[in-house]
Amino acid sequence: MNKNQSLFQKDLVQEALKQSFVKLNSKIMFRNPIMFTVEIGTIVMFFVCLWTLSGETSQGSFGYNFIVFLVLLITVLFANFAEAIAEARGKAQADSLRKTREETPAKLQDGSVVSSALLKKGDVFICETGDIIPADGEIIEGLATIDESAITGESAPVIREAGGDKSSVTGGTKVLSDKIAVQVTTQPGESFLDKMIALVEGASRQKTPNEIALTILLAGFTLVFIIVCVTLKPFADYANVSITIAAFISLFVCLIPTTIGGLLSAIGIAGMDRALRANVITKSGKAVETAGDIDVLLLDKTGTITIGNRKATHFYPADGVNNDEFVRVAVLSSLADQTPEGKSIVELAQVNPSNYDMPASRFKFIEFTAETRCSGVDVGDMQIRKGAADAIRALAERNGNPYPKDVANMVKIISENGGTPLVVSVNNKIVGTIELQDIIKPGIKERFERLRKMGIKTVMVTGDNPLTAKYISEKAGVDDFIAEAKPEDKMNYIKKEQNEGRLVAMMGDGTNDAPALAQANVGVAMNSGTQAAKEAGNMVDLDNDPTKLIEVVEIGKQLLMTRGTLTTFSIANDVAKYFAIIPALFITAIPALQNLNIMRLSSPESAILSAIIFNAIIIPILIPLALKGVAYKPIGASALLRRNLLIYGLGGILVPFVGIKLIDIIVSLFI
Repeated sequence: MNKNQSLFQKDLVQEALKQSFVKLNSKIMFRNPIMFTVEIGTIVMFFVCLWTLSGETSQGSFGYNFIVFLVLLITVLFANFAEAIAEARGKAQADSLRKTREETPAKLQDGSVVSSALLKKGDVFICETGDIIPADGEIIEGLATIDESAITGESAPVIREAGGDKSSVTGGTKVLSDKIAVQVTTQPGESFLDKMIALVEGASRQKTPNEIALTILLAGFTLVFIIVCVTLKPFADYANVSITIAAFISLFVCLIPTTIGGLLSAIGIAGMDRALRANVITKSGKAVETAGDIDVLLLDKTGTITIGNRKATHFYPADGVNNDEFVRVAVLSSLADQTPEGKSIVELAQVNPSNYDMPASRFKFIEFTAETRCSGVDVGDMQIRKGAADAIRALAERNGNPYPKDVANMVKIISENGGTPLVVSVNNKIVGTIELQDIIKPGIKERFERLRKMGIKTVMVTGDNPLTAKYISEKAGVDDFIAEAKPEDKMNYIKKEQNEGRLVAMMGDGTNDAPALAQANVGVAMNSGTQAAKEAGNMVDLDNDPTKLIEVVEIGKQLLMTRGTLTTFSIANDVAKYFAIIPALFITAIPALQNLNIMRLSSPESAILSAIIFNAIIIPILIPLALKGVAYKPIGASALLRRNLLIYGLGGILVPFVGIKLIDIIVSLFI
């Protein structure tokens, strides 16, 4: 995907200009109550222009009324353009995605070849080197290197394999090596790419709760100002002041917050677009918005806080156990262990695995599970197990064997130094400890400090024992941790925080993460993860980057900040328009109102025109800010409020005074 698309590409601008006129349809405009009332005012002014052409003189000259009509029309078109350019950027992304969705042949298990469009959920197809994967699915057999650049934009290939949490593949990606059997997991038209295209095109976009609330508030403002303008007529009659229809409509348009009304949809669309450019697919704008309000962040230790996976660094045999024999049983327990930790144990031993070749019938490999928290191998009559210290201790004590003091001391020392101890047993008798070490990612502590400034609590989730978890959490600057975590522990923690009124975000990739991802307010699933995880979350990270959750929160914060600052600016800049139009309406009948003409505008006509022209041109000036978002600052809510009030509140008052005066100088040259 094109992450560096400029804001105003020629083809996008042309499409947006065309859509600006299409969106004048009242059925479309009705969804934006503020701009809909401006459109009604524009229609009224059109008929006023026809009225003045027929000889009516009480409403001023045709030229003056026509200029008001033209400016109001341009105001509506500018607002439509803001929304259309945001949508056009999304559709450009969709076009690039659609190219990867072209129909491709799919080779089924029986050797027959069918079109990818005919694949149904549950079908199994075969892909070999050079093949384009025809549909979303889970690898059920084999391992392959996959080029996902068509989806993620990243050129580095990734490895996907059957079983575990890295088995998911996406239609449109390419197999670079080996052979895999894939089971289709989606129905036609419901693939990941189909959903992405619908989202970025805006077909599935619905207004977020905050956006709806703000729209209702702005609609309320509009209703109030309609009443103000209507009740102004009796006061004008009492003061023997004749106010033209053009003046009434201009006053109304300048009173209502047209700036934020014109930019509100663009801000929401741009928020989802920024997430997409960060290679995060959001299932709704609500997810991005909620990310900006997050209170608690659950982060897996491995890959997020620490670099990659733990590596074995030392072997510590128990008292009375021969070192070579301990290394031998540690290697035997890891020969079939495909985890990075298991492989690192074999590497640390510096042995050739082929030296341990034995008849396959004598081997029975025991896989790690979250419940047993250990793995190993049965070789003939010998049972070798390695795993968490408390799990192996319980195993030994259940079978009447002691937990050696020297092993207990070594476990404590390793844990206090931030390592992870793996205890090894042979026939339920403890024979020693293997030390695993983590490396904390550079700069992660500073990122957590930024989150803390925003009032976000960070929680590290790890399978480590409490001592190791405490050491790493303190070193990394995490606020809290969940040690020896099982899948249900994440769920319980999320529920506890939510019951206390907090919003929680988490990231996961496995089927066992799915319940917690669904429970969390913001659940980010990795694209490499299982189908269950991707369906449970409300966001999918195409880069499979465990730290992306932090970036998602910042994108959400930026969306809320952008909407808040532009709303502040929009309401504040109405102040100057009051000082332009109110004196213009009554200054002939009530000369004392001249004191309110602090901008010293040339005439009532130029004052009204200057105000509505500024009201129109401020919308396109602010479009880049709405699309790019305001500069993100990791500060607290109160500090953020003060900053916005100072920059956009005060700026929103001062800028229109200067702008309207400059426009008045130019307008007065022609009228």
